[in-house]
Amino acid sequence: MSSRRPSPGSRRGASRVGRLLQEGAPGGRLLRLCARLARRPLLPVIRLWRRNIQLRVVAATVLMSLGVVLLLGFVVIGQVANGLLDAKEDAALSQAAGGFAVAQEKANTASVADGADATAVDSKIGRDASTWMNSLVWQLASGGQSAFEVVALGAGTGEKGSGVRGARASGDVDPAASIPPALRRSVDHTAGTFQTFAKIRYTTSGKAPEPALVVGKRLTDINGGPYDLYYLFPLDQEEESLNLVKSTIATAGLFVVVLLSAIAWLVVRQIVTPVRMAAGIAERLSAGKLQERMKVTGEDDIARLGEAFNKMAQNLQNKIQQLEDLSRMQRRFVSDVSHELRTPLTTVRMAADVIHDARVDFDPVTARSAELLAGQLDRFETLLADLLEISRFDAGAAALEAEPIDLRDVVRRVIDGAEPLAERKGTRIRVLGDSQPVVAEADARRVERVLRNLVVNAVEHGEGRDVVVRLASAGGAVAVAVRDYGVGLKPGEATRVFNRFWRADPARARTTGGTGLGLSIAVEDARLHGGWLQAWGEPGGGSQFRLTPVSFSTTPGPHSAGG
Repeated sequence: MSSRRPSPGSRRGASRVGRLLQEGAPGGRLLRLCARLARRPLLPVIRLWRRNIQLRVVAATVLMSLGVVLLLGFVVIGQVANGLLDAKEDAALSQAAGGFAVAQEKANTASVADGADATAVDSKIGRDASTWMNSLVWQLASGGQSAFEVVALGAGTGEKGSGVRGARASGDVDPAASIPPALRRSVDHTAGTFQTFAKIRYTTSGKAPEPALVVGKRLTDINGGPYDLYYLFPLDQEEESLNLVKSTIATAGLFVVVLLSAIAWLVVRQIVTPVRMAAGIAERLSAGKLQERMKVTGEDDIARLGEAFNKMAQNLQNKIQQLEDLSRMQRRFVSDVSHELRTPLTTVRMAADVIHDARVDFDPVTARSAELLAGQLDRFETLLADLLEISRFDAGAAALEAEPIDLRDVVRRVIDGAEPLAERKGTRIRVLGDSQPVVAEADARRVERVLRNLVVNAVEHGEGRDVVVRLASAGGAVAVAVRDYGVGLKPGEATRVFNRFWRADPARARTTGGTGLGLSIAVEDARLHGGWLQAWGEPGGGSQFRLTPVSFSTTPGPHSAGG
């Protein structure tokens, strides 16, 4: 068998010709082209995601484990932060309560010496109260060892005897900016201890503010005047502890995610690898390499799957071998019978011709019988020739005798041969796209046989309507389409119409004496050229057959017929 493989350029050209024949003008394809161009960058990623189950499982494991780690991290960090703050608040309140008690005790036990007159007493009271307050702040702050700072603010009520009106603070703390106004109002107007979270701000430039727990209470000084005393407990250690917990959880979470991903990859790999091996072997089996088998190790489920696959492949190989032997026997039987029938058929033909020539001397019944005998012998010879041709295709012995031809000449010969049938049916055969040469390197006999089958079938099933034969060429390929507007094809018949001896309507009589093998031989002739024969249609809307012999176009330049 000699056939030629179609080149990529010829296939692209044939595809373009087919679209021209089927769709006509290219206006409706612009939107689809833009959509394909927009999807093109994402196609490799989408294709990899769809085809790689291992990637999908690992990605799902990563996402789910990452979600679990984040959820647990938020819960743990929240619990740790609440625990640190609660512990800090308890310790701070205890420390501040002790400091408030000490401060009030110092104020109660202190005394102011008597003066000579009221003016001297008032002046001495102011000096002693200020000195006492400075000393109090320094003493209270020195006991904290940088664990807290102390701020004293004058009540500012203007009451007589209040000698403390300025703000005093330890550790370069800015008292006005560090004590929240809401806390000051609570301490000024309500008895008791109050606390809140704020930021300690310093008078020293370059020292950044830091979070702190501020505890305040209204007290009285040595003169009985009110003032506000605040303890500021920095939260830098708690913040460092919380950051350490965060970094630990983040590191541990990342390690867990990576570890779970690796585990998922290894587990899925153990399952996917045999499946991929089976898929590869199945592809090689489908390509005809029936000796391929899976390598089976172990006794687990995957091993049992491999053994079952190998048994299936062995049974499949045996069945295919049996079918090949049976098909070989059938092809040989058809070939032998066809050859053996030729000798008696030749003898019967000679006798039938003698009887047919002498039918004028017979009575009408005998003369009609002689005509029927000659007609059936013609059909028998056609059927025998088709069977021999089919047996050649089945045996791979069909030969292609290609030469440069103009398809317009082939179409004209086919139409001339179909004119008598078209006249009886009342059908007009029109040819489109024959204004320019359509030159191709092809087997003229086989192409003519294909087109004859298509045109005769179109006339026979065209219900007396026009039959259109359209030629087109583009991109180094040619195509011929035959269109009728008759009974058409029902859904599913477009693929079955090329089956041997298949008829769309078994009750419909053959007016041309067909054998039922014409379209089967036609599709084999198209494949022998490296092309294809396609069909489509609809009930009541006619049908169209398109011959696209891809591999043999020698047209010098593209041209096309209008749709």
